[in-house]
Amino acid sequence: MPTVSANGININYQIEGPEGAPLITFSNSLATNLSMWDQQVKLLSNDWRILRYDQRGHGDTDASPPPYSFDLLVQDLIGLWDMLDINNSVLCGLSMGGTTGLGVAIDHNKRLTGFIGCDLPHHSPEPFVEAWNDRKAMAEKGGMRGMAEPTATRWFTEQFYSNSDNQETMSKIKNMISTTKLEGFLGCASALQTIQYHGRIEEIRVPTFFISGAEDAAAGPKSMEPLLAMVPSSSMHIVPNAGHIANMENPDNFNSALVSFLNNL
Repeated sequence: MPTVSANGININYQIEGPEGAPLITFSNSLATNLSMWDQQVKLLSNDWRILRYDQRGHGDTDASPPPYSFDLLVQDLIGLWDMLDINNSVLCGLSMGGTTGLGVAIDHNKRLTGFIGCDLPHHSPEPFVEAWNDRKAMAEKGGMRGMAEPTATRWFTEQFYSNSDNQETMSKIKNMISTTKLEGFLGCASALQTIQYHGRIEEIRVPTFFISGAEDAAAGPKSMEPLLAMVPSSSMHIVPNAGHIANMENPDNFNSALVSFLNNL
């Protein structure tokens, strides 16, 4: 896959779909890579031009020394768009990718034709910060391979990860976690500990759609519903039988909601 130099690093990206079609960009969550969106690319690639990329320190994108901030992660995406001569795009991000999308929607709204934020945190309360301190310490001690099993089982419902039919998906997610660069994980975890958008979310003025896994313990409906009051004319879909990585655990329901929003832009 190609890379471009932007914002001081080499960013790995992939473009699919017909030239001239409307563009959608996908931004990955912490400890994953652009392949987390395989099901959505398969769904949209006949009708949409699709850009997906690996966030800083993830997949085949360079890491830089931690800590990172969401201002930095936002500038990575803006730099990528600039290098690819992309002026307008729908943006879909999950978890860390969704929070990156909040920053783009607030500070670069003219670059967006729509925003889809999935299973995302929008502020950093103290218990959330402490939980990430524990995870960072675990990663520093045991490496990213040691993070794979506990992280994957936290992200998916027990019904899903204990089912033998879903082991291909679980192996895929564990491999993504294991191969994430430690610097990238620590840097992006620090960004999640210092989210500074809570008082500015009301500034978003692009068509906005939120998606949340019904059983997401990290950023579920209870956590995300306040965003509906903050973002004018936004709406939300709850994906049943899904935890934090809703697009991979229940792709059919997730995709149906995604297409419905895109068709109405």
